[in-house]
Amino acid sequence: MSSLTRTDYASTHAGVERAEQAIDTLIDTARRFDGARGMAALLLAAVVSALLVVANQVIDTWTEGHLLAAWIGLWTVGFAALALLAAPARSMALGLRSRLQRWSAERRRAAEDHRLWSLALSDARVMADISRAMSRDAARDVLRGDY
Repeated sequence: MSSLTRTDYASTHAGVERAEQAIDTLIDTARRFDGARGMAALLLAAVVSALLVVANQVIDTWTEGHLLAAWIGLWTVGFAALALLAAPARSMALGLRSRLQRWSAERRRAAEDHRLWSLALSDARVMADISRAMSRDAARDVLRGDY
């Protein structure tokens, strides 16, 4: 009696391959994400919602006869705010992002300087290297007349 066996099974699953491709696509999209654009949109949404709340408070004081006009006014305020504040919100977000990046770089440099100074206090060779570098910079400043 003979029996047939099949030993050539697929080494990967099609569903797993699709899931891996989807995850790779998400990771690529996240890497290309512009944080300033998202921050500008969030800032714009906050300002527009604040304006809509103020407009709603004004509308609540009106009588029932002007409800349709008030509703139209409310949406006019909302769309006008979106149109007028989109560019300033984006520029503010870009400025905030650049200031945060500068602050982060300054903090990183300060932490590196602190670690180097801590190492120099415990290692005389590092302290000698720092002293030589400072002397060389001072001599260069004297030669240029920047003292």
